[in-house]
Amino acid sequence: MVNLRIWDSDPDRKVLNIRSGKGKKDRITLLSEKIHTYLRQYYREYRPKVWLFEGQQGEAYSYESARKIFQRACMAAGIRKQVSLQTLRHSSATHLLEQGADLRYIQALLGHYSSKTTEIYNHIIRKGLENIKSPFDNL
Repeated sequence: MVNLRIWDSDPDRKVLNIRSGKGKKDRITLLSEKIHTYLRQYYREYRPKVWLFEGQQGEAYSYESARKIFQRACMAAGIRKQVSLQTLRHSSATHLLEQGADLRYIQALLGHYSSKTTEIYNHIIRKGLENIKSPFDNL
């Protein structure tokens, strides 16, 4: 997400165009209306020229800088688990699956060539279900 250009945001379609993402693949991802509102505010305040998130010299913001900001935010939020920017990608896919999104759409959003790669998230959901206690057990 650090290599986003200003024009990679497509609010009409509610997507972000990711170029050369993980594995140097191009893909699209969802753009929430809330995030779009924040991005508009950010744009008005900072007026980036090319890159949506620019470094001090106008170059694309570095992955390392983004990682450090993310780690500081996690510490401030009290998150003690080992997390990375990649965790956001996995969490998003898991939440989409929990909400009932079709696995093929999630596969496209993640840029997976094989559905087998995306099916890992199905396993995560099933594993989580094992820990949920049925309300009938409390009767």
